[in-house]
Amino acid sequence: MLTGSAGIERVAHRGASRECLENTLAAFRVALERGADAVELDVHATKDGVVVVHHDPDAGGRPLRDSTWAEVSAVSLKDGQRIPRLQDVLSDVGDRAQVYIELKGEGCEAATLDVARRVGRRYAVHSFDHAMIERAARLAPAVARGILLDRGTKGVVAVMKDAARRTNARDVWPHHSLVDSPFMSAASALGLRVVAWTVNTAHDASRLSALGVAGLCTDDVRLLANLQA
Repeated sequence: MLTGSAGIERVAHRGASRECLENTLAAFRVALERGADAVELDVHATKDGVVVVHHDPDAGGRPLRDSTWAEVSAVSLKDGQRIPRLQDVLSDVGDRAQVYIELKGEGCEAATLDVARRVGRRYAVHSFDHAMIERAARLAPAVARGILLDRGTKGVVAVMKDAARRTNARDVWPHHSLVDSPFMSAASALGLRVVAWTVNTAHDASRLSALGVAGLCTDDVRLLANLQA
């Protein structure tokens, strides 16, 4: 459901990450208070199969994939905050917002999809690793998928077309600098929703809105409060 200004979905990048420590329960709660239609987060799996929400592959000086959940849960972040499990975030958000799950950690897709299907209400997965999204499509064909495209991607339209064909994605997540009229036309022809990231100025938000993107992923949802198409 797109409930943002000008019909654009307002996606909080790792929660309200300009106001709170990113990827924490506090960040997601504040994002919803600020009017986010969706939150975006990163996941890895621990060596005992627990899916955790964290951007970097390491925490507490150790790789997440080589750590147990007991070890990860004991890591103290800024201001004493803790790394949450994906199930904690999904339970906390409930049906108040869409949750976009970036598959970050190698080989985490099966465990992530299991948690999402058990606990999630409104969710989708996406990744820079398009092979991971291909595997997610085989594991859970009914779960909506997205392909991330990084800043400076060469031949971006051809890359998007190939990835869309391989993954049968619903969404494409380009860095905002990649989005122009030809990109939007190509995405539309492929039936892809465009969610641009990370949009942190009113100027960029207005430009992208005028081009017709479906969503804007931002570190500060407050910037999009008065967005005009």
